[in-house]
Amino acid sequence: MSEKKDPKDTTVLVTGGAGFIGSHTVVALLEDGYKVVIVDDLSNASEKVVGRIGQIVGDEAASRLAFRKADVNDRAALDAIFDEFAIDRVIHFAGFKAVGESVQKPVEYYSNNLGNTLTLVDVMRNHGCKSIVFSSSATVYGDPDALPLTEKSPKKPATNPYGWTKWMIEQILTDLTVADPEWNVVLLRYFNPIGAHPSGLMGEDPKGIPNNLLPYVAQVAVGKRECVHVFGDDYDTPDGTGVRDYIHVMDLASGHAAALAWMNGREGVEVFNLGTGKGTSVLEIIKAFSAACGRDLPYQVDPRRAGDVTANYADCSKAKAEMGWEAKYDIADMCRDSWNWQSNNPNGYED
Repeated sequence: MSEKKDPKDTTVLVTGGAGFIGSHTVVALLEDGYKVVIVDDLSNASEKVVGRIGQIVGDEAASRLAFRKADVNDRAALDAIFDEFAIDRVIHFAGFKAVGESVQKPVEYYSNNLGNTLTLVDVMRNHGCKSIVFSSSATVYGDPDALPLTEKSPKKPATNPYGWTKWMIEQILTDLTVADPEWNVVLLRYFNPIGAHPSGLMGEDPKGIPNNLLPYVAQVAVGKRECVHVFGDDYDTPDGTGVRDYIHVMDLASGHAAALAWMNGREGVEVFNLGTGKGTSVLEIIKAFSAACGRDLPYQVDPRRAGDVTANYADCSKAKAEMGWEAKYDIADMCRDSWNWQSNNPNGYED
């Protein structure tokens, strides 16, 4: 059983903590009183994030934050970090995350995402740390038989290597708890994270062409791209465009803090959906973002993308019943905060 500890006595290692979801989660953890160590190789993030986190949380909380630049696949570097800090819990975000790219580079995706997880859990158990929260995804549900999706909905064959890595890592961590009941694992299946910190100091900063809808819409709004590409308008949905459960990154961050508090002193493996429970179409997102930025954003309809499902949204009642967590922000909030971030930081964290 994981030792029950007060947040102020708990050191949390956050892999990929300089990334979009990781950085917002680090803010939530520091605000809850935890000590936090970020490990990030900065391959898809900026070290400037660490300074922004400090600006948001203030000096006292920032004094409880450490940053180490390292690749989670690097066993020697990870061993050194576990030797330096008495790590109690781990939140594992680090991984390649572009669906389209994963189809082009399956070897790189399997090697990195599965490899870094196996290295991480091996180093963890060698240091007597057996509590991990894993950043999983609603992609494990595949093309759903019925909506909304609950944690009991069947896992389906993934539609791309990225999805398979989430699927397999869930299995690896579940098998770990079977082999050693002292392990304490929480699998958080997120739906579609968007939004940004309300301060405008932190947000999503994708390298290259954004793979997700919202940063793409934001870049159209700020004039970096000509128009939004809508992939398919012939789906069986009210307006023909794909429907997803978009969740504010601040809600997602508070979901990780809730998972840490919930797992404190437990053992075994548990799964929670993190979403709003409401589906929103692509055209509804474009309309909401147009309202946020004060002008109608141009879009064009392109053919459907392979692997895209018609609709996807969550039943999050389990997270509310067990962890006391529920999403608080709506689509208007998500678009407002995204626009605030993008308009104040048109080039993301680059000057």
